[in-house]
Amino acid sequence: MKTRKIVQAAMALTLTTAMFTGCAGTNSSITVISREDGSGTRDAFTELMGILVDDTDNTVASAEISNSTSVVMQSVVGNKNAIGYISLGSLNDEVKAVSVDGVAATAENINDGSYQVARPFNIATKEDISELALDFVDYILSADGQAIIEEEGYISVSDAESYTSAGLTGTIVIAGSTSVAPVMEVLADEYKALNEGVTIEIQQTGSSAGMTSTIEGACDIGMASRDVKDSEIAEGLIPTVIGMDGIAVIVNHENAVENLTSEQIRGIYTGEITDWSEIQ
Repeated sequence: MKTRKIVQAAMALTLTTAMFTGCAGTNSSITVISREDGSGTRDAFTELMGILVDDTDNTVASAEISNSTSVVMQSVVGNKNAIGYISLGSLNDEVKAVSVDGVAATAENINDGSYQVARPFNIATKEDISELALDFVDYILSADGQAIIEEEGYISVSDAESYTSAGLTGTIVIAGSTSVAPVMEVLADEYKALNEGVTIEIQQTGSSAGMTSTIEGACDIGMASRDVKDSEIAEGLIPTVIGMDGIAVIVNHENAVENLTSEQIRGIYTGEITDWSEIQ
């Protein structure tokens, strides 16, 4: 009898603890992780998910703001109730990408159009771009550069011929999107290996800041993980799409959720859905 009472007491304590603590995917308050204003990933995500309405970003005010892809990932890794969004090319095993509307976030599904949370990777230049910077753009769009785009998990957009070095030297300054920067660093390293005497400086400042720096002449090439805005084109920017990227919606591995609808994601990010228990 005494043993039975001890077991019953233990079960009651466990049930009480579960009621108060919950677990991700059942009864836990959702921690919303978003990017900062000016982030191309945020701009694209809020537009694609219907969070941006009539130029108003309706992201819930309680969202935790992260200023880079890596910070979003670490925030989700450290919080079993968190949700965030990142460039698909930056996705790794530390977090779990949920399917959106029943479609997995993969390069193949972006390519065939079934995964629709996707956006272009753009670079922008001015008309007076230097010969060296223009040669680097040619390299990015060449068969060699586009092969790197695909190797890094993105979708190629050009079928140009292979690159031939022009033997140029000098320095190229690139600034902008933290999402585009990782693949740009790989492209830069491969380009420098083919062109001795070339230095390429990459500044991760965010898409909008990169566009502004290019307009002002502070850098040669701007990076944007979104479409280049009409207002930026009016300032003299010439956009070039270098690849396509998906936006992966990520949760902690302890979260039982495997799929979210676009409507649910919109509800979470606008504050209409606040607890994982509301996800059916």
